[in-house]
Amino acid sequence: MTDHLHETPLTPWHDAHGGRMVDFAGWRMPVQYSSIVEEHLATRQAAGMFDVSHMGRLSIVGPAAVDWLESLLTRTMAGVGVGRCRYTLVTTDEAVLDDALVSREADASDGTPRLGLVVNASNRERVVAWLRSRLPATGVVLADHTRETAMIAVQGPRAMEIVCGLCRPSDAARVGGLASYTATKASVAGHAAAISRTGYTGEDGVEIVVPVAVACEVWEAIHDAGRSAGLRACGLGARDTLRLEAGMPLYGHELREDSDPFAIGLGLAMSLDGRSFPGRDRFSAMRSQPASRVRAGLVFDSKRTAREGHTVLIGDRTVGTVTSGSFAPTVGTAVAMALLDRAVAVPGTAVDVLVRDTKQSGRVVPLPFYRRRA
Repeated sequence: MTDHLHETPLTPWHDAHGGRMVDFAGWRMPVQYSSIVEEHLATRQAAGMFDVSHMGRLSIVGPAAVDWLESLLTRTMAGVGVGRCRYTLVTTDEAVLDDALVSREADASDGTPRLGLVVNASNRERVVAWLRSRLPATGVVLADHTRETAMIAVQGPRAMEIVCGLCRPSDAARVGGLASYTATKASVAGHAAAISRTGYTGEDGVEIVVPVAVACEVWEAIHDAGRSAGLRACGLGARDTLRLEAGMPLYGHELREDSDPFAIGLGLAMSLDGRSFPGRDRFSAMRSQPASRVRAGLVFDSKRTAREGHTVLIGDRTVGTVTSGSFAPTVGTAVAMALLDRAVAVPGTAVDVLVRDTKQSGRVVPLPFYRRRA
């Protein structure tokens, strides 16, 4: 491996346990340990654990922190209570820089607001630079804690059972009772951790943030505790097929700098009325003038995979472009997300996708491809 790649605190474990390591957004990350399909199905059927320490973890603290984020993010911060998480976009006047999760942490002892922001690894440096360029002279302190901490995602129908079993009794009930898109502090495997219940797989589960010094100990404790329940360590390959089945957009694929959030199903992240933030007027115009192409799902009649950039056809007419595609282990066939002409983005519409110059037949379906049972 090249020397310039960043490594997470868990890299020695990945190397020791057969992780196939790849360059992902400048980080040396495991794409799989056994097979992507096996890791995918383990997450759907029991639990999977993922090293997501490459994702950016920022803190925003200060008396003006809430108002400052309110002026910069597409989602309003007003009314976000302590322990709540919210999906948002980070934008400039011209572009979408990233999608992110913002959380309201407990205020400091003097009442000073504290918030966290999780961003994509590929965009962390430019998001941090953009935010720092907008910092006021006083009232807000921005810090990047990515290299000081590790983040472990545990996902699947048995994820909460496994994690709660490693919490102190006084913490287990609170962690188990977390609602979706909420967060708390707790002890996991004897170490203080920040825990959020969000996820990027379509399954229930949590993300656990701990200091670098205890990352391997906490990871191994979860791995050992979950083994009898069917938990498996999973790489980025399964993480991608899981999020695709769940119909979740990925920056650089469905979501890009020039994206119309309303066309790709992210209107929920746009709080436009009565607010001002970078790009607000441009996004308001997008809401008023619907885009000609929208995000839709495609299911194929075979396991042959369509990939990003493949052309979608009806007859000889181009009607769209694939943004993500893979074999979907839970569905049992190949699926894709695509930007399609609005007129044909109707469930049941028959289409072809050019895969290596050969037409592969499929049809438009609603997203997501997979939805877990409550």
